[in-house]
Amino acid sequence: MVDNSPNTVTLSSAAAARVLQILTKEEQGTVLRVSVEGGGCSGFQYKYDLVKTIDEDDLIIERDGAKVVIDSMSLQYMAGSQIDFVNDIIGQAFQINNPQATAGCGCGTSFTL
Repeated sequence: MVDNSPNTVTLSSAAAARVLQILTKEEQGTVLRVSVEGGGCSGFQYKYDLVKTIDEDDLIIERDGAKVVIDSMSLQYMAGSQIDFVNDIIGQAFQINNPQATAGCGCGTSFTL
């Protein structure tokens, strides 16, 4: 399912470039799956997996040849978010700018709604 509504999740150009770079080393058909699960120091945390399976109800995000999928359960916690990739003095990481998050932790992977 491809969704272009304002509540969907988007991928920045920096994140798309990094996803492409990662996937060039993987088997053909591999995609990045981003999901939300309970845990982390703030209640929820993001999880990143390289997978070959896309489920029927997954949201598929494509940009500049990069493909990211999000399951429907995680999408409710990520609606309106942008997946970005930052490379700064602290290090490199995917970062999700989630307008629904009311608090987060210092590591940037855990959040509260």
